[in-house]
Amino acid sequence: MLVALLGEARQVSNPELEALIGFRLIGAERRRLNERKLVESAKVGHGVYAHELSDAGWRWCAEDLTQGPAGRGSSLERAHYLLFGRFVRYLNAAGLSLAEFVTAVPQGGHDTVPHSAGRPRGRHAVDVKARVEAAYQELAPASGEFVRLRDLRERVADIPRPDVDSALVVLFTSQRINLIPQENQQALSAADRESALRIGGENKHLISIE
Repeated sequence: MLVALLGEARQVSNPELEALIGFRLIGAERRRLNERKLVESAKVGHGVYAHELSDAGWRWCAEDLTQGPAGRGSSLERAHYLLFGRFVRYLNAAGLSLAEFVTAVPQGGHDTVPHSAGRPRGRHAVDVKARVEAAYQELAPASGEFVRLRDLRERVADIPRPDVDSALVVLFTSQRINLIPQENQQALSAADRESALRIGGENKHLISIE
């Protein structure tokens, strides 16, 4: 279930899950993943739940794919993890992270772009992250202070938004930055809402770096 939600990188309803992988996340299984804070679930209709990976769920998936096939149950599962291991080794060799392939769709409706269509790769991907960090340093009055994602995006406006979003997700999941929602939602402007990054089941509006 966690890997399926990782693959979609968005909130997915139970009917969609059933169509995608053949079963729904309900009852004790849903409560167990909610209690472990790996999945965030919400009602999106009459009796219909939708689910999304939490930040901890993203980290669990990244760690799980590196574990290899040892101890897996079925032959099919062991075969899949052999392939996952090769995939992870490729990412490591290319200097890329799982989050650079699979990111949450931002609120503004800007779909992520696959690498084959121009996503940053290798050294350029690192440069985007460096640009994000440099933009924060220019905006923040002191280390650890929160600044608006809206303002940061203006500093890196020459970089395509999907590339910036990918870099933000990588930095966040590697715990190099902190992203939080604006506590007072009424204080958000339309531009603030448009600039938000949806990750971990909520829209993030503020960024800080220690």
